[in-house]
Amino acid sequence: MTQTESTGAPDLEGAPRARKSEQTKARIVDAALALFLEHGYEGTTMRAIAKAAEVSVGNAYYYFESKEHLIQAYYGQIQELHLGAARPVLDTERGFAERLRGVLRAHIDTVSPYHQFAGVLFKTAADPRSPLSPFSAESSGSRERSIGLFTELLEGSDAKVGKDLRTELPELLWLYQMGIVLYWVHDDSPGTARTYTLIDRTTPLVDKLISISRLPVLRPMTRLVVETIRDLRSIPSS
Repeated sequence: MTQTESTGAPDLEGAPRARKSEQTKARIVDAALALFLEHGYEGTTMRAIAKAAEVSVGNAYYYFESKEHLIQAYYGQIQELHLGAARPVLDTERGFAERLRGVLRAHIDTVSPYHQFAGVLFKTAADPRSPLSPFSAESSGSRERSIGLFTELLEGSDAKVGKDLRTELPELLWLYQMGIVLYWVHDDSPGTARTYTLIDRTTPLVDKLISISRLPVLRPMTRLVVETIRDLRSIPSS
């Protein structure tokens, strides 16, 4: 046992090492994104990424086993930034539509610097067999964290939702966000203004649909939607 372990004294060298490690990882990710944008995902090698990040190839592989792991790190980075950007609206608003609008706008704010890169990534991530797909097993960590954010959005809101739909709604809201992101990828308006308009116009509609789903006349349809989602989820992948 070291003196630090036995006395409980802080590890004065550990913190700088950890910071340097995080800085190196961030530099590698930034270099990778720049090269993916310039040469495409398939046209970029780990050797080129290491050279651009000014680290050895072995060091690059130490932090990231492959280009796929670099993209997953990018997903995680975006997720953390989105959580931070959404925090003010989640901490101050109770209205469901306002919370949903704020969270979706925060996501677009977060990914806006990567708009050009998103178009490059989409060519690979759109393949359902790709580990870079947001629906893949490899992307499950980021996906579950995002669904968790929508769970928090729902639980802290004033939305009145039936029990069955409440269970499935966070994932449905995540799918809604994926639709918004797909629109944003192809949005060439200045500052992607059309995407923000799409969010502003559709969140009240989503709020209204959720509200009326509790009406007795619509409960059978709501149950059918929930049952369909559960049945589809239970079918194993090939």
